[in-house]
Amino acid sequence: MTDTQYEPAHTGLLLVDPYNDFLSEGGKLWPLVEEVATEVGLLDNLRAVTAAARAAGIQVFVVPHRRWREGNYANWNYLNRDQAGGNEARIFEAGSWGGEWHPDFAPQESDVVVLEHWAQSGFANTDLDFQLKKHGITHVVSIGMLANTCIESTSRFAMELGYHVALVRGATAAWTREMLHAAHELNGPTYAHAIVTADEIVAAFKGTQAA
Repeated sequence: MTDTQYEPAHTGLLLVDPYNDFLSEGGKLWPLVEEVATEVGLLDNLRAVTAAARAAGIQVFVVPHRRWREGNYANWNYLNRDQAGGNEARIFEAGSWGGEWHPDFAPQESDVVVLEHWAQSGFANTDLDFQLKKHGITHVVSIGMLANTCIESTSRFAMELGYHVALVRGATAAWTREMLHAAHELNGPTYAHAIVTADEIVAAFKGTQAA
């Protein structure tokens, strides 16, 4: 259980990569994550955490991966495996259903949609740090996809920039149980200030709302 105080004026919920390709039946990546996502109750936990954050007046920041567009990686040096595979499969293709938001996690009018990140960190080559600072955010809570790539890279970067970082078990997933275990039990404690369950962060947000 966390004893951290998540003051609405200074807390940001980072909702990372909530695309159909990741989270919806029929998405290109859903078959790869479905088993782990179902096991941890991913979609229900994401719904609960985002609803609790909004009810408490906590600012939601949507942190999206770069949508596939023709020529995205033309003449690039050093594509990594995920970039090469995503380029070939046209993951999160702009203008396609897979590149649209999962309907339950589409940005609301009050949300901040950050510039798309090209690799794994939601901070690199985007305006995320600027937006957080302009909104007075000191504490970030990271949810979305994937636990061991974009969630981990974005959250590590947040720690390096001086933010308090919370990871949420059940509100993220990975291709395998081993990857999810590594993200929370091995790597997470080296940079996160809190690693909590979805129920715990919902309770913390509700406690803030009641206060």
